[in-house]
Formats: sequence, C-alpha cells, structure tokens
Amino acid sequence: MDVHPAFPPVRACIFDVDGLLINSEDIYTEIYNKILHSYGKPSLKWTTKALQQSRGKIGHERLISSTSLPLTVAEFQSEVAKHHAPFTNSHPLPGVLTLLQTLSTASPPIHLAMASSTTASFFATKTSHLASLTSYFTPRTCLFRDDEDMQRKKGKPAGDIFLLALERINASLIGADGGREDVQRIRADECLVFEDSIAGVAAGRAAGMRVCWVPHEGLREVCKGLEREVLAGNMDEVEERLLALEADRASIEPEVVGSIGKGKADGTGRVDRLVSEDGRAEMIGSLEKFDYAEYGIRIQD
Repeated sequence: MDVHPAFPPVRACIFDVDGLLINSEDIYTEIYNKILHSYGKPSLKWTTKALQQSRGKIGHERLISSTSLPLTVAEFQSEVAKHHAPFTNSHPLPGVLTLLQTLSTASPPIHLAMASSTTASFFATKTSHLASLTSYFTPRTCLFRDDEDMQRKKGKPAGDIFLLALERINASLIGADGGREDVQRIRADECLVFEDSIAGVAAGRAAGMRVCWVPHEGLREVCKGLEREVLAGNMDEVEERLLALEADRASIEPEVVGSIGKGKADGTGRVDRLVSEDGRAEMIGSLEKFDYAEYGIRIQD
C-alpha cells in the first residue's frame, strides 16, 4: 500500500458539489454574466469569482461590490433564481463517475459523503436527472448549508460542514453494526476532502482532513504562483494577493518545481500537480488524474 508515510490510509471521502462533481460553476458564470450585462457591466472576472465561491452571502456581497451592481444581496439572489433552468441540464465533470464507481468498490470500503454550500432544494434542481451520480451517496450523509444541524455551525472556510459530515458517517457505521459503540470510528485525518474552491480547501484543512483541490481552469489561471498558499489554507494571504491582482491586473508567474511541496508541469507548461509542504493537500488538474495509491486506497482490478 503506497500511502504517504505521514498519514494513515483514507477511510472516507467527502465531496463538494458545484464545480467539483458537476459543471454548475460554468452555469453560474453564464447566469452572473447575463445579470451583469443587463446592467451594462462587463463579464465577471475570475479574480472576483475566486473570492466569491463557496462563501454564500459574503461571496455575493463581494461580487456586487466589485462589479458595482446596483442591487442588494436579496435582489441579486432573486435575479439568479430567475435563471435556474440551465441547471436542469448540468452534467458530471470528467472523471467523476469513474472515481465514484472505483471508490464504491474499494477494499477496505471507502465511505462517501457530500458537503456543499448550496441548499438541499437547489441541489435537487441540479442533480435530479443525475441518478448515475447521486446513487453513490445516502441522504443522511449529504450535507447542505440549510441543513438543520448547520444552522448552529459556520460555513466554509470554517471546517464545520466537513466535521459534521464525518459525524454522520460515523453514526452510519455504528447503526450498520447494530448500534455497537466499539466500532472503529473514522478520524478526521483518515478523511479526504475533494474541493474546487479556495474557501473549500481552507475548510478541509481547518477540519483536520487531507484535501484534493481540483480547481476550474479559470481559477487555476488566476492562482498561478499562489497554489502553495491555497493548499496551505492561507486564506488571508490568497485573498490579499487576488484583490491586488484584481485592482492592478499584475501578472503572477506560475511556480513549476518538482515533488512534495513542489509542482510537476504538464505538457502545456502549467502546474499539473502540486503537493503542499506538509503533504496534507494536493492540487490536480482533473479527477481523471486522481492517484488512489497515494491515499492508501486499494482498488479492485
């Protein structure tokens, strides 16, 4: 088992949804641009979106402020709701179904959960036609920001939603074993979080879990040279640099160097894989590139 020597094998995987499992981030961008254009504003920049993703009301406040939209958050959210129809045509991103199928047949078993900043009803809108994806998850281990238990918790970049997902996984293990309390509970350091947003990476690390960051191409572009800070969960540093970039459009050169804490360039000169200095987080270009052995996950031949 070729697991990283500093960590135990992964026993549970917790997934974000938007932009990680399905292409809904691109749909959001199209909707935001329609709204911006209707008010005579230019298209949304990824420097703005990078600070808005997974942040709920705070993210919308930032988007409105940075684009000078003459709307309140409630008015903006109402405008977005008028354009929900395209979400019914969302689809899984490359590598998602293969990854879920492979994890579902791993031995020892890998327990799966979702932890998303969307609402349960909006998740249904986006995925009701995607049984091939949702069938890998149980309702109890699918957490959304409007979940009753989340009302007493903080959203991303706090780690609360991932820790609550882990609680739900452990509760399901106890229940499946006839209520035995001596079942071997899964620890936070045995969990792997899959995320596409900067705030999501910080949240996974705050929960004490390992993180696999799979950013959108647009996010990768604006984060060139900042990848290590994102993987370390340094939200303040990343936000400061992105705000500066948004203000003056200064270029940030990519860091392309080699193994732990360094990166490996792909054929285009981009950073294809980067691992944080402490080994707790990595960036990959696509879920198609996920390395099961790195996390001690035994897959079926």
